[in-house]
Amino acid sequence: MSQTLTSTTFGTGFDDIQRLAAQLRVDSLRATDAAQSGHATSSLSAADLMAVLLSRHLVYDWHAPNDRDNDHLIFSKGHASPLLYAMFKAAGVIDDDELVHTYRRFGSRLQGHPTPVLPWVDVATGSLGQGLPIGVALAWVAGRLEERDTHVWVLCGDGEFAEGSIWEALETAGGKRLANVTAIVDVNRLGQSGSTELEWDMDAYARKVSGFDVDAVVVDGHDLPAIDAAMAAARTSDRPTAILARTIKGKGVPEVEDLNGWHGKALPSEMTESAIARLGGVTAGVVQPHPAAHRPARTRADRAAAGGVPRPQVALPQYERGSDVATRSAFGDALQALAVIEQVAVVDGDVGNSTHAGAFAEVAPDRFFECGIAEQQLISTAVALSVQGFVPYAATFAAFLSRAYDFIRMAAISRADLRLCGSHAGVEIGEDGPSQMALEDIAALRAILGSTVLYPADAPSAAALTVAMLDVHGISYLRTTRGAYPVLYGPDETFPIGGSKTLRDGQDVALVGAGVTVHTCLAAADRLAEQGVHARVVDLYSIKPVDRDGLTAAAEGSGHRLVVVEDHHREGGVGAAVLEALADASTASRVRQLAVRGLPGSGTAQQLMDAAGIGVDDVVRAAAELVSAA
Repeated sequence: MSQTLTSTTFGTGFDDIQRLAAQLRVDSLRATDAAQSGHATSSLSAADLMAVLLSRHLVYDWHAPNDRDNDHLIFSKGHASPLLYAMFKAAGVIDDDELVHTYRRFGSRLQGHPTPVLPWVDVATGSLGQGLPIGVALAWVAGRLEERDTHVWVLCGDGEFAEGSIWEALETAGGKRLANVTAIVDVNRLGQSGSTELEWDMDAYARKVSGFDVDAVVVDGHDLPAIDAAMAAARTSDRPTAILARTIKGKGVPEVEDLNGWHGKALPSEMTESAIARLGGVTAGVVQPHPAAHRPARTRADRAAAGGVPRPQVALPQYERGSDVATRSAFGDALQALAVIEQVAVVDGDVGNSTHAGAFAEVAPDRFFECGIAEQQLISTAVALSVQGFVPYAATFAAFLSRAYDFIRMAAISRADLRLCGSHAGVEIGEDGPSQMALEDIAALRAILGSTVLYPADAPSAAALTVAMLDVHGISYLRTTRGAYPVLYGPDETFPIGGSKTLRDGQDVALVGAGVTVHTCLAAADRLAEQGVHARVVDLYSIKPVDRDGLTAAAEGSGHRLVVVEDHHREGGVGAAVLEALADASTASRVRQLAVRGLPGSGTAQQLMDAAGIGVDDVVRAAAELVSAA
């Protein structure tokens, strides 16, 4: 398709905004036509909404995207990326060639769903229901920690209002009276495979939203003055706002308007050609900057520096060797020590008195964010803190992180730096039973792109690793233990990420544990010594990255006989990490994996570990069998 571009400049009058909306539609159609894929009709329905926002209400210095005084714009309906990229072209930060000739192409910045490879995109979206929780969290962080008069605008689809995370976000927004966030809901009635449950029942949407103490403003999503009035009111309201805009999917192309079956499809090229002609042809118009955007830029550079976080010296808590201390307690002690760093913030999910994350609130209450029992909002808040240059730690029971796994996965795509702590992991937690026992968390977090997974065995290592996570990029995860166990290490011991510790030497067999099972391995080594078997004990506190060299040396020094013991399911856990590390070894090692294989119940920690086959007797038996078979 070949067209001639007409240059123009858009003002803020409604005639100009109408022409801008037409350009946004045209460019959305052109991008999807050239790629022969993408969500054209979902972009067309929201074009009028975004034209008004871009022209009259979005305060944003497009040439200084890191300016902390900028508003935030999040496309929760990330599949409408053609519309977002058309806005970027209208703002003058990408050109027509990039929009039309690189959209959805290999190596392009303009991917099928937005990611922060573009400097004007805060977070990756596309997994529906995530943009609004993060937008609400950005408003919360900005209001509490930075006291800035910025606004967060989130474009949502009506289909994603079936996601529970949307309602977690509205509960947070209304409960905390976050007046600086506005959800713009594109109610176009049609989802991917049919109509939404409420279709165009705008009263029903309004009743639901209002129940969360959020202002519900119903508008015709193609009436420019009505949209303008709603956005102006949202900016000055003392409560959060949801602009519920009744729109027509495919607006501007009569052949597909309000018709099912066009979701996620490029239109036929002939239809695109005629639609572009009806919309006024191809333009290269640029929006005049919002007047409020003309101010000195303040960047986020003071919050995060390349190569690490600027900070004062952190004094690690001290523990007496041999005393019994839970690693979750040491995590809380370390957080208190980290409070001297003004960039550190902590997010809790109503379990801070159990994870010990609540200890941070005692010394830095302004940087402690309580999300309640809303794990998706918890991760969203941590992501928002990362976006704003803070150093977030987020903690809950390890089992509950599974409720927010998709948010963690998307956070990695967003290139967010999150420090997660999951406590009460494994059968070790005892009487609470299997619903509370995380037995999949190591595998899940190991699978996250670029993640770091740590499982300390005692208080000093837990405290040291909590502090070490400061400088870890990406998603890092610390697994802590409910019960108190003996302190193994002295105050001068260091725990580099990617390392391991050999607690006992032995040439007959190597016992490899992490966290609670390190203590099991030590007890088993004592029993084996009584039988004349000399066992090496390895504390594999860093599961990812794993100490490949240390494990290879342990295998070679023990006749390539290893017993790996973990309070986790066999699939994807510590044993899998060990096998992967040894896969390239020149001499194959014989590895016994002792892991939780059945469905546990309630009982004491020791009863459950024995029943799961990861008790001391099981380790002794497995090691002895390996040695006798040599």
